Parts: sequence; C-alpha cells; structure tokens
Amino acid sequence: MELWGVLGCSLMVLVLVAAALSNGLVLICFLGSADIRGQVPGLFTLNLTLCNLLLTAINMPLTLVGAARGQPPGGDGLCRAVGFLETFLSSNCMLSMAALSIDRWVAVVFPLSYQSKMRHQDAAAILLYSWLHSLCFPAAALSLSWLGYQPSYASCTLRSSPGQDSSFLAFMVLYHLLSFFLSFLVMCVTYLQVLKVARSHCRRIDVITMQTLVLLVDLHPSVRQRCLEEQKRRRQRATKKIITFIGTFLLCFTPYVVIRLVEISSSTTISSQWGIISRCLAYSKALTDPFVYCLTRNQYKNCCREMVNKLLKRSSGNTVQRANSYVGNMLPTASN
Repeated sequence: MELWGVLGCSLMVLVLVAAALSNGLVLICFLGSADIRGQVPGLFTLNLTLCNLLLTAINMPLTLVGAARGQPPGGDGLCRAVGFLETFLSSNCMLSMAALSIDRWVAVVFPLSYQSKMRHQDAAAILLYSWLHSLCFPAAALSLSWLGYQPSYASCTLRSSPGQDSSFLAFMVLYHLLSFFLSFLVMCVTYLQVLKVARSHCRRIDVITMQTLVLLVDLHPSVRQRCLEEQKRRRQRATKKIITFIGTFLLCFTPYVVIRLVEISSSTTISSQWGIISRCLAYSKALTDPFVYCLTRNQYKNCCREMVNKLLKRSSGNTVQRANSYVGNMLPTASN
C-alpha cells in the first residue's frame, strides 16, 4: 500500500473511533435524560444519531477493508446490501438535518405557537416521510442492479451497469437533487429566516442596552465595557451557529457529490486517491454531527455532567465501603 493509502486508512480509523464514541454518547444522553426525550427535536437527533452509528459500524469498516485490500470486502450479495444501506442512510442523514432546520425555524419564527405547530405526531410524520423518501432510491437501484463495489471509492455504493450510462446519469442527478440539494435548499431558506429574526431581536436588545448604559451614568467603566462586549457576542452568536450548520454540511458532502456527478457525466475515471478522500469527508459528517447538533448544547452538557458525577459518587462510595470493610476486619472482636 502506498503512503497516501496508509495515511487515508489511519485517518479513517480515527474518524471511525471518534464517530462511534461521540454518537454513542449522544445516544446515552438521549436514553438517560427524560428532558431530552420529551422534546420534539430529540426525535430528529435520535434518527440522525442512529443513522450515523449504522454508517460507523457497518459502512466505514467495510470501506476501510476495501481501501486496505484494494478489492471488495465480501461477495456480491453483501456488497449490494451494504450499498443499499449506505444510500439509504446518507439520504436519511441529510433529510434529518433539513428537519432539524425546519424545527428551529418554527421555534424562532413562531415561538408562541411552536407547541401546536411542531408536536411529536408532526415530528413522527416528518421522519416517516424521510424514511420513505430515502428508501425509494436504493430500492430502485437494487431492482436495476445499480449497486455494487466501486474501486474508485473503495466502497459498496451506487454504480452503473454496462450499457445504461444515460439512465444511471439521470438517476444519480435525481438522487442528489432530492437528497443533497433539497436538504441544502431547505437549510438555507430556514436558517436565513432564523438569522433574520435573531438579528431583529438583537437590535431590540441593543437599543434597550444602550438606553440603560446612558441612564446609568455612574456605572463603572469595566462593567460598561463588559456589556458592550456581550452585545457584540450576541450579534455574532446566531451567525456563527448557522455558518457551522451549513458549512459542515457543504464541506463534508459537496466533494463527494461533485466528484460522482463529474465522473458519471464525463465518463472519466476518478483517481482512487480523490475518490477515497471524498468518501472519508462524507463519513466525517458522522463525527461532526454530535458536536454541531447535540453535545455543545447545555442540555447535553448537563446530562454528561450528571452522569460523570454519578459515576464518581458510585466509585467513591465503593471505595469508602471497601475501606470500611477492611478497617472492620482489622479491628479485634469482643471474643478476642
């Protein structure tokens, strides 16, 4: 194996381990916190987390084996099943991110009617559509024998059959339009509306802050400076979050989508280096999602803190119990 192959496999191993740990932690927080389970966005994050865990547990290791050996990781039947799962999970992940953006849009633009507009039944209906939408494309590809091992990406995924290049090109364009581009469009529209409302709220708060600072003439300069710094951070907070949401989506998925469309439309052979790198970037979304959508929020931080405290208390309690038992055994009894 060449040097770039060794580096690529090492990077994929790191992504695999980190994605498994981070998504596992999100799943533990969801199962251990009634507050997180009781909220509607928790259903979307649960769906996204389960998809990421399946990609991490099944598709990433088989892609790693394919990249290391330079050949399919199993027989045709296994490769078709893995390709079906990869196509379904990738599309479902993208649609889950779009669903999260819709939930945030409803929460920010319609805060007073959020409870009636976004109920658990509504979230379940959105997830049902996401699953049916995501199942259509791999099912069609399976019936047309468009699933198999693709050497350029060292993975089992969508591939063309001999003599069906034009039909496969139309299928791939439609697939990416209704998964990648549709999700990207929904995220842009919803998050731009959220940003517009957030900036409007910030302007109102800034007016009140400046009026307060003018009235409090005896306020210490350091306190005034802290208020102005907090005002600046408040303006940038929503922008940074939205850039993170959309930026990670584009950074991870765009190279793979562009390379696949260029490869099919121009009938050129893509170098395995670029193919595997783009595949690794797409897989790295499973690593970034837990931090972008979950672990940086206060609910998940508090849940992790509570779990750590419980473990430490249990550990310290067991230590004290063993120490007391040891001291009790050392003390002489009355009969002695």
